[in-house]
This record gives sequence, C-alpha cells and structure tokens, in this order.
Amino acid sequence: MVQLLLPIIYISFISLGLPDSLLGSAWPSMYPALGVPVSYAGLISMIISFGTIVSSLNSDRLTRALGTGKVTALSVAMTAAALFGFSVSTQFWMLCLWAVPYGLGAGSVDAALNNYVALHYKSRHMSWLHCMWGIGTMISPMVMGRVLAGGGPWTSGYRYIALFQILLSAVLFFSLPLWQSRTAGTDTETASTQALSLGQVFRLPGAREVMLCFFCYCALETTAGLWASSYLTLTKGVAAGTAASFASLFYIGITAGRAACGFLTLKFNDTQMIRMGQCILAAGVLALLLPGPQILALSGLVLVGLGCAPIYPSIIHSTPEHFGADRSQAVIGIQMASAYLGNLAMPPLFGLLANNITPALFPFYLLALLVLMVFMHEQLVRKTSRC
Repeated sequence: MVQLLLPIIYISFISLGLPDSLLGSAWPSMYPALGVPVSYAGLISMIISFGTIVSSLNSDRLTRALGTGKVTALSVAMTAAALFGFSVSTQFWMLCLWAVPYGLGAGSVDAALNNYVALHYKSRHMSWLHCMWGIGTMISPMVMGRVLAGGGPWTSGYRYIALFQILLSAVLFFSLPLWQSRTAGTDTETASTQALSLGQVFRLPGAREVMLCFFCYCALETTAGLWASSYLTLTKGVAAGTAASFASLFYIGITAGRAACGFLTLKFNDTQMIRMGQCILAAGVLALLLPGPQILALSGLVLVGLGCAPIYPSIIHSTPEHFGADRSQAVIGIQMASAYLGNLAMPPLFGLLANNITPALFPFYLLALLVLMVFMHEQLVRKTSRC
C-alpha cells in the first residue's frame, strides 16, 4: 500500500500548479464582468503572494505539529474552498477575501511536500514532480479557455478546478495512513520536536545564501516569463504572435527540461545539476544580448527556459544535505518565502525600468540576477561543506 503514496504525491504536485496560472488566463474575462480596471489583477496576486509567504514561514511549526500528510490534505482543502469561493464571487472585494485562504493554503503545502520529497525520495522524483507542477500550470488555462470558448462564464472554469481540488482533498484525507506508514521507523520528520525560529534559521551557515539564491532564481524565472514577449517585440522587432509563441515555449522548456533532468540526476548530483542549469541559462542570456537575426534571440529564450529546469528542484532536494534532515523543513520554508518575495518584487521593478529607461535592459537584468545567484550558490556550497 505504501507504493500508492508516490502517485498521490505526483497528483498533489499537479494540483499545486493548477491555481498558479488560472487567474492570468481568466482575468481578461473577469475584470469587465466585475467592473474593475485591468490592473486590479495585481492586487489579488499580491494578497495571494503575501499569504503564501506567511504560511511558508510557518510551515516548520505546522508540519512538526500535524505531519506532512495532514498539512497537505488541509492545505489542498483550503485552496479548494478558495477556488470555489472565486467561482461564486460577484464582486471584487469577494475575490480579495477568498485570496487569503488561497495564498495561505498554497504556501503550506508547497513547503511541506517539497521537504517530504527531499527527505524520502531520490533527486529524479523531485525533478519529475516539478514537471507535474508544470503540467498543472498548463491544464488550468486549457480548462478555462475551453469554458470561455464555449460561451461559459469564467466562474465555471474556477468551479471545475475547484471540484478537482475537492476530489483530491478527499483522496488525501483517505491516504493519511499511507503517510504514517512511509515515515514509520524513521526520524527524519520528527528529528527535532522544537520548531526553529526565524532567527535560528538565519544564523545557520548558508541560510542567507540559499535565501538569496532562491530569490534570484525565482525573480529571474518570473521576470523572463512575464516580460519576454514584450522584449522580443519592442527591442528585437519580433511579431507579437511569434513572440507569444516563443514565450510559451519558455514554460514548455522548463516542463520538458525537468522531465529530462529526472534521468540526468541518475548520473549527476544536485550541485552539478544546478551548475549545469546556470551554464545553459548563461548561454540563453548571451544569445539574447548578442546582435543578430531574430532566431538568435528566440533560441536564447528557449535556452533560458531549459536552464531554469534543474535549478529549483535541485536546490530544494539538496537542502537536507546542506542543513540536515532535522532543519530542512524550516530552511525550505524560508526558501519558499524568498521565492515568492522574488516573484512579487522583481518583475514589477523591471517593468518600471522598461517604462522609464528601455525594455532593452531585459537581458542585462536577467544577467545580474544570474550572476548573483551563481555567487550565492557557490557560497552556499562552500559554507555548508565545512559543516
């Protein structure tokens, strides 16, 4: 029966991706119906991000108190309730209200599941699980698009995804004995009964470095995904339709790259995978920087996506090795918080630079984040290898 747990975790990672891309795909239909400006999507996104940061920072305490299985089940149930709340909302303030449990549920399950997989499974599963997250981010826009194309309201799209999350919540609650069986006889999840405070985590050798490394990576990934099309169109003269297609290839590159990385981890360790991704990223940014035909810039964007593929899952999987199994949940919690802070702050900052200076700064912006990420990762490896 324990073998059933891994497929359940895979499905859970798909469910993590489902809400992440839903708002963006539905918003063009949502804001006219709600009678609000198009920019109000940013307010909802900020509420969700703040909730996710808060729950990520408290994931160590919650997981030690309840266990990964219960945290996962309760968090998915919370996001299911929030998605259903979105589906019955008729006013913007109602969306803001439901965005609170939306974010709180997402952060807890993300940190808890990532730590559980890092402790109990090989690196290849971490890569494949994050590939499942990518599949989830592709499924929900397809569902929403199908609903809207058929003349249905955006609320129906949210309701369909909510029903899937409700079904998954039921599966997770019924699977709770499997989580207990998987950890029976081990002390990896409860090696320390005392949750670490933020101050204690910050004092760990390498903690600040891994936070900044994660911040830079997620800032780079989100900025690339958000502004790539605009850069290609405004700076490289690429047609809007072509730029949009290659921007989608950026995400496909991440998803397909993580599927391939699962096999590469059979030969390379986490540190080697991270460095490999950083080298591919550097090649992609260089292609964006160099003058030349449009295909050079388009290929560079795809390379950036492929380079991103191994970094996120490999950093997470290496956390118990760098910091110890008893402290990995606390560290992964602050890594998740750093990730969402990077997502929240850095893409709008580039928007200001592009608006007030020039969008041609895009590859230089990515390069600065990449250089800082590489430096912080090497510092992390140096500091934790001494411990």
